[in-house]
Amino acid sequence: MKKQELIHLHGLLAEVRKHHQARTGTAVEYEGYESLGVRPTSIHKSKTDHKEAVFALAEGITGEMRRAESETVPAAAD
Repeated sequence: MKKQELIHLHGLLAEVRKHHQARTGTAVEYEGYESLGVRPTSIHKSKTDHKEAVFALAEGITGEMRRAESETVPAAAD
């Protein structure tokens, strides 16, 4: 994947994060992503930096969705 494509994906994931937060009404912390200091607008950062940020952001989003789903779906009775 080219750097420009990674930056675009990074921007899309940032929008998904923002949409999820607005939909759930909670501000979710993504410590792994935040600690990188790489934003979609950080075009001066390396391709590797954006790739790491994309993976961290995707992991944070999916983890939050899993957590939210486990809170709304009742556990199966034995």
